[in-house]
Amino acid sequence: MTIQLPDFKGGLRSYEPRPEPLAVTSGTPFTSRTVFSAAHVVADPFADTSPDSAAAVDWDATLAFRRHLWSHGLGVAEAMDTAQRGMGLDWAGAAELIRRSAAEAKAVGGRIACGVGTDQLTGPASLADVQAAYEEQLALVEASGAQAILMASRALAAVAKGPEDYLEVYGHLLRQATEPVVLHWLGPMFDPALEGYWGSSDLDAATDTFLEVIAAHPDKVDGIKVSLLEAQREIDIRRRLPQGVRCYTGDDFNYPELIAGDDQGFSHALLGIFDPLGPLAAEAVRVLDTGNTAGFRELLDPTVELSRHLFQTPTRFYKTGVVFLAWLAGHQSHFTMVGGLQSARSLPHFARAYELADGLGLFPDPKLAEERMKNLLSLYGVNQ
Repeated sequence: MTIQLPDFKGGLRSYEPRPEPLAVTSGTPFTSRTVFSAAHVVADPFADTSPDSAAAVDWDATLAFRRHLWSHGLGVAEAMDTAQRGMGLDWAGAAELIRRSAAEAKAVGGRIACGVGTDQLTGPASLADVQAAYEEQLALVEASGAQAILMASRALAAVAKGPEDYLEVYGHLLRQATEPVVLHWLGPMFDPALEGYWGSSDLDAATDTFLEVIAAHPDKVDGIKVSLLEAQREIDIRRRLPQGVRCYTGDDFNYPELIAGDDQGFSHALLGIFDPLGPLAAEAVRVLDTGNTAGFRELLDPTVELSRHLFQTPTRFYKTGVVFLAWLAGHQSHFTMVGGLQSARSLPHFARAYELADGLGLFPDPKLAEERMKNLLSLYGVNQ
């Protein structure tokens, strides 16, 4: 059986779906790498909302997806940009997500780290306002029992006059953090409002400031997550980290080589692409645990084409592809997103994502995925 998929030239092409999913094993803990999947939220499709409304979340489906990730041994990076923070999910929704997911993690023994930002600030803010907003969110995450991830702040990027303001704010937060945190450097390709973060658009200068923050408080930094989509820059930063501070790759273009590492070190992982790749990624890391780097690369390298497709420019809309694949895989009953973001990618983009994911064996029920893809195509006037 074949399915007619749109190409990128206004026509149709035939594709023969894979009959069986990739066989993966479940659950033993990883021994060589710490691996988090940033996780998406599932919208409530029956809520009467508009793009300007507060997010309506299907909590049962959202938490079920986190249990799916934990069942494969992955940690969950909660309330990050993959969960549409600042793109449909406001601070009130994120706070509820953190509370619920942290409680679920405690109940099932799953590892969780949660994003701390300043998104309760919706207008012009002072440096003191930014610091107070960070403090409020840090207190909530710590009270929930989760590890904190200090995310990049749009408000800080807007108000900071130079590197010294970043050093002041982050230094204050790290001094008061109860447990070591993860620092997240999110590049402007993921959020244009973060251009010039760490006080400079010159990445070399920004890197120096970033590392100065860490060097001043190495005991309070568990690790860093670098999302700049520049493999060599991540490697250079990784080699300059103080002893004991981990690098969690956030590079959705080059993650296999960065996780595999070299003779001078390796990256752990905190990746949005591990949302759709969860079981396959876990299988690959278990192979790496045995010392079989070639086998790890053999499993994970073929996924890069899908990841680069989902994260193509404008990169911030990668969440649409992530949720689309979760629907096809049966993790949710609908393709609806908070903020109406399901409209952010084209039909040819969806078709290629389906083809690449199916070719990797990511769908537990390939027939269900095919039927749902055909249903979507029919809504766009493509009859099989």
